[in-house]
Amino acid sequence: MSPDVAGPVSEVLQSGYVGQGHQVDRFEAMLQSALQTPYVATVNSGTSGLQLALHLLRRGPDGKPVLKGAPEAADGDEIISTPVTCTATNWAILADRFKIKWADVDPDTGNLDPEDVRRKLSPSTKAIIAVHWGGFPCDLAALRSVQEDCFDRFGFRPTIIEDCAHAWGSRYADLPLGGHGNLCVYSFQAIKSLTTGDGGCIVLPNQALDTRARLLRWYGLDRTNSKDFRCEQDVAEWGYKFHMNDVNATIGIHNLPHIEPLIEAQRQTAAHYDSALAGVAGVRLLASSDPDRVPKGVRSSYWLYTIRVDRRDDFICRMKERGIGVSRVHDRNDKHTCVQDFQTSLPGTDAFCGDMICIPCGWWVTPEQREYIVETLREGW
Repeated sequence: MSPDVAGPVSEVLQSGYVGQGHQVDRFEAMLQSALQTPYVATVNSGTSGLQLALHLLRRGPDGKPVLKGAPEAADGDEIISTPVTCTATNWAILADRFKIKWADVDPDTGNLDPEDVRRKLSPSTKAIIAVHWGGFPCDLAALRSVQEDCFDRFGFRPTIIEDCAHAWGSRYADLPLGGHGNLCVYSFQAIKSLTTGDGGCIVLPNQALDTRARLLRWYGLDRTNSKDFRCEQDVAEWGYKFHMNDVNATIGIHNLPHIEPLIEAQRQTAAHYDSALAGVAGVRLLASSDPDRVPKGVRSSYWLYTIRVDRRDDFICRMKERGIGVSRVHDRNDKHTCVQDFQTSLPGTDAFCGDMICIPCGWWVTPEQREYIVETLREGW
């Protein structure tokens, strides 16, 4: 949290207006500049953004499809998703009354395996949710190929929704995530690199979707209309209470200018681990650690630094003894009773979730601390 935040937040609190107002407008303009797109709408959480993105798959009042070649979604349609994520990703699917079809992950990245996504396509597939695990971008070119394959087979292109909760500052093809023609959702929750206390944003690929998202985040009402928007407007499509307020926006306004050095610090710590942990017994590094396996123009935010280890329970105990906080962060979502009807064989997920662990990589990790972590891993467990 920037030290610049407290004063401006206090001013907003004392201003008599703390709802969605001019500070939200300012923050959205800053996000549009940072993400290099004019279509960014803030929301009150990344979870709300995901639910809104999924709602947009349904045909709107104008009768137009979400994107060119995209199918209209209806209750019971399938959304292909990964179980390796926060439950927010997949519970949003259920909240929008769709069915989950699990696709496997690549155990070398934790990201969706595009070839398994291809195998899971069906006439009921309406979208693919791609989570950028730890901030390392999914293979968007391969997923675009999957879209085209679906068009050849079934006559439509499923919409890609990118869950960018881990990925503020990540880049694919030298562009920020959100610049590749998909619907993208960021989280600004308390522990994210860019935080507004809580909040998020949805990045839209065109003006029509941006306009619709802005209506739906506030009950379906147009807050820019000069009419009394509560009493005189007609609601053509019902919506939600998903908007951001001026308090959270003010936090974002004063944190955003400081974010790049923090992400660069995370990258430096990750680069140190890439070098120092290579060849350590019992440790397997992910593909992101090998420059030859990282496509040109791809950069991770390293919100997480994930490794795979032998005897994970012993590893966790040893790290705890040495005062090092490690975590799986999220467990596989497909284990839960509420999604037992969607279970399927996922060998890549079995492998990844069986031995993955995240070690400290945040901007606050000092050079001395990361060296201590490396030495502890070298000692074994």
